[in-house]
Amino acid sequence: MHVLVTGGCGYIGSELVSLLLEEEAVGTVSVLDSLTTGSPSNLAGRIDDVQFRRGDVREYGDVENAMRDVDRVIHLAAITGAASTHDRREETFAVNYLGTENVLTAAGKFDVEHVVFASSCNNYGRTASTDIDETTDQDPLNPYAESKVESEALLRKAIDEYGFDGTALRMSTNYGWSPGVRFNLVINHFVFRALTDRPLTVYGDGSNWRPFIHVKDAARAYAHAALDPNSWPQLVYNVGANDQNYQIATIAELVRDELDRELDITYLEDEHPGPSYHVSFDRLSETGFESEWTVREGISDLADRLQRSHPRQ
Repeated sequence: MHVLVTGGCGYIGSELVSLLLEEEAVGTVSVLDSLTTGSPSNLAGRIDDVQFRRGDVREYGDVENAMRDVDRVIHLAAITGAASTHDRREETFAVNYLGTENVLTAAGKFDVEHVVFASSCNNYGRTASTDIDETTDQDPLNPYAESKVESEALLRKAIDEYGFDGTALRMSTNYGWSPGVRFNLVINHFVFRALTDRPLTVYGDGSNWRPFIHVKDAARAYAHAALDPNSWPQLVYNVGANDQNYQIATIAELVRDELDRELDITYLEDEHPGPSYHVSFDRLSETGFESEWTVREGISDLADRLQRSHPRQ
């Protein structure tokens, strides 16, 4: 089959593209990326194996050109970094919401079979309840999450209008090494600071809950949902593992302990401590997909790769 990955040069995309190219069921992998944040170097070693199109999901023509002859779409392209989107609301909605609308419209026009949409557990906002499932009301606290909630609604509408199948994956917070590794994610940020002997700064009291998933597991989930959609019959899935919900303070301690360094953990008062969500992944277990990485393993692996002179995938 022919699979299109939007944002394929990004953090998850660069890992996912390599994974898809190894799948026997996949004949062609196309990548649509604006290269605003991603880089062609993230596809090093595989660039000759993909059909690369430089384009912006905000431009319908770019999306339509990339969508021709495609069977499955994994739509990752988005502005990420939830906290940073408070100061770029208009741009966030243009990329995340209108970009999704363009992807869904083109998918409908060209009779794409299945669209997998990258949503987020960040959508749940801040809640005192634990084991949040897919039926819990979403309460987005930043433009990033708002755009994802509204894009899920677009997906529901498009499925009814165009007749293709679709799946929204509410992804846990990513961490770990990929060719397009990002350091504005809490675990990756803490590991980098630890390796440079700087204190780990926790905003608020560190009681905020987050579910975490290694980027390699995230890529596996997107591939699984796109290539075996019958195993993912529901429209929405939380993606992660029940035992990988952690409070931010605990993450800081895990990084310090796993790297075995004498590091200070500092706490800064924060009037807006941000989202806090402890998530259930029971529905995900019905798909047959399971995460393979633990946070401890991911911390150790990332530190090891960063300390090598020439880290390889």
